[in-house]
Amino acid sequence: MALTGIEIFKLLPKTNCADCGVPTCLAFAMKLAAGQAELASCPHVSAESKAKLDTASAPPVLPVTIGSGDSIFKTGAETVLFRHEKTFVNPTGLAVLVTDKMSDADVDKRLKNFNDLHYDRVGMMLKSDLVAVKSESGDAAAFEKLVNKVKGAVKCGLIIMSDKFETLQAGAKAAADRKPLLYAATKDNVDKVGNLAKELKCSVAVKGNGLDEVIELTTKLTGMGLKEIVIDTGSRKLGKAFEEQVIMRRAAIKKLFRPLGFPTITFPCEMTDNLMEETLIASAFIAKYAGIVVLSDLQGHSIFPLLVERMNIYTDPQRPMATESKIYEINNPNENSPVLVTTNFSLTYFIVSGEIEGSRVPSWLLVMDCEGLSVLTAWAAGKFVADAIGPFVKKSGITEKIKHRKLIIPGYSANISGELEEELPDWKITIGPREAAHIPAFLKEFVK
Repeated sequence: MALTGIEIFKLLPKTNCADCGVPTCLAFAMKLAAGQAELASCPHVSAESKAKLDTASAPPVLPVTIGSGDSIFKTGAETVLFRHEKTFVNPTGLAVLVTDKMSDADVDKRLKNFNDLHYDRVGMMLKSDLVAVKSESGDAAAFEKLVNKVKGAVKCGLIIMSDKFETLQAGAKAAADRKPLLYAATKDNVDKVGNLAKELKCSVAVKGNGLDEVIELTTKLTGMGLKEIVIDTGSRKLGKAFEEQVIMRRAAIKKLFRPLGFPTITFPCEMTDNLMEETLIASAFIAKYAGIVVLSDLQGHSIFPLLVERMNIYTDPQRPMATESKIYEINNPNENSPVLVTTNFSLTYFIVSGEIEGSRVPSWLLVMDCEGLSVLTAWAAGKFVADAIGPFVKKSGITEKIKHRKLIIPGYSANISGELEEELPDWKITIGPREAAHIPAFLKEFVK
């Protein structure tokens, strides 16, 4: 049975040192109880307390780390079924598959796309996370060569895949410094693969024939002292695999059933030969509840919608996305260019800046810190109001960049214009359009 925050607190050192990243031991205990922190974050907990707390404080879906250095990918550590209950923690990892039966050109193309297909969206960099390297030939030497090729081409976590233990071992040892995910431990090789994972101190995936076999495999591996486990139920039909994803998450969250309390890996690449159908299948697993999705290829028109879907699902709904508060130069403004002000809600910033850019009118855009709220919400919360905007404009440094004193405010905040003129008596306040789509026409008229 899980311990309460107070019960956990009694086993902590009570130093309030904040080395865990939380101000007090009590606050850290509450986070442990809620599954929002890991016991390993506390460097001062005693061995005796750690033994008592390790299992009780672990999240229902245990965390798994793949990779090393700056190329670490984390999955698992989930505590809820639905993101609005708290939030989802670690976004689904998107992996591309390369095999030793592919031509060098095909491998190079996939690795190049992995490196090149990055997208900057609302201030976030969207990209794939892992490369799955699979032996189809069974040739250990050829597989080791491919693993080394991939290591030299990409900086990311690796999934090492082979049905033959000797080949898996050769690939795993070649990639040992990357702390790869070993795929897969089955009922026929679980002892060998488990011992290899212990030797290399890396994570391991189990592949079962249904949930019952998965439970046997995870129980076996945890009995060997392994905790970083990823589950593949073996299903390659969307309906069955999707159902199993839901069953496993519910068993882990609702029942705290430890044998299924691990992140999962799915293979849309093995469910169809059609890339668009594969993308559709992958989108279902991103929603519920795959930890890793392995794709046959990365193409811009297929990977981009998956990345956006993932971003939308795994962005904390309780924390709005915010962009940096500062002066943004758009279209190479000069000392006579107009000055606009808005909030730092990411979507607001990117829509407004995009329309200004599209107008081709050189402009200064002041983005004010409103805790990531949109214009109307920030105004209602008392954050985008005259007595806050005035000091922000004065301190922003914009007066050193322009000769005029003209400020354009959003149309939806027109009611603060009078108060803002009192805060900025030397400035002329102009009310801009209510809709961002009207900004280009407005700016062209404004600069005439």
